[in-house]
Amino acid sequence: MSTTPKNGSGKGNNGTGSDSAAIPPARNKVTTHTFQLRKERGEPITMITAYDYASAVAVDRAGIDAILVGDSLGMVVLGYETTLPVTMEDMLHHCKAVRRGATYPLLIGDMPFMSYQTTPVDALRNAGRFLQEAGMDAVKLEGGRERAETVRAIVEAGIPVMGHIGLTPQKVHAFGGFRYQGKTAEAAQRLLEDAHIMQEAGCFSLVLEAVPAQLAERISQELAIPTIGIGAGPACDGQVLVYHDLLGMFDRFTPGFVRQYANLHDTITAALEAYGDDVRQGRFPGSEQTRYMADSEWERLLEINPQLEEEVAN
Repeated sequence: MSTTPKNGSGKGNNGTGSDSAAIPPARNKVTTHTFQLRKERGEPITMITAYDYASAVAVDRAGIDAILVGDSLGMVVLGYETTLPVTMEDMLHHCKAVRRGATYPLLIGDMPFMSYQTTPVDALRNAGRFLQEAGMDAVKLEGGRERAETVRAIVEAGIPVMGHIGLTPQKVHAFGGFRYQGKTAEAAQRLLEDAHIMQEAGCFSLVLEAVPAQLAERISQELAIPTIGIGAGPACDGQVLVYHDLLGMFDRFTPGFVRQYANLHDTITAALEAYGDDVRQGRFPGSEQTRYMADSEWERLLEINPQLEEEVAN
């Protein structure tokens, strides 16, 4: 694999190749095998959602291991109240954009509501579209034992599957809202069983969302495949957060398990307000943003089209 940076120069910003502008170290493409190695070595896995080219480029450059093109885009990008209205076409559109922006992370397409709940045949067909049409490396689907047959069908076709148990947002109405799961002994036992069932069905990894930390730790210890936590405590094999949540870009609400590393919503709003004010006050565009023809060329244009000079005079 080439170690030349994407700018093609092979040198730092000053063009000299000096240490003052260090070249990023070479990276290998992250695969499902990489996930398993990280689990075995006890090396934490990093995963972020991303939904477009620009965010994918940023996540890639930050050295994050995996990008989940999540159906959460329905809420943070498309403005829906839940993820349920998201369609296959929505997902494929955004997956393609992410694929164009990311080179090294493992790319996982989130299967939307009703794209896999009908029959394993439908699920397999739709899962295949994520790889064949959108360039994803794997797919993710929600559910436990009720999805085991579907997972097996997809995996047997050679498509890696990431499972997802706990708070599964596509069941938001069945749960009565976005609520923590597995808080009773019986519910926790069922999730523990589901985790094993999903592993046995062939999942290469398992997302644990909004479950008690003790339960997530026990599941992570018992499974051979890596767990990825979101609101599931620090003992999972990896962590995932929504891009817009950790950057403070989504102001409707922020889940309690999110740590915000920036507040870009306020920063962006302030920048837009400043732009609007500059335009209204005549400060933008300024001389730095304005280009003029050479005077000689402008004079030639007036000779070619004398009517222009008359209009300017008027």
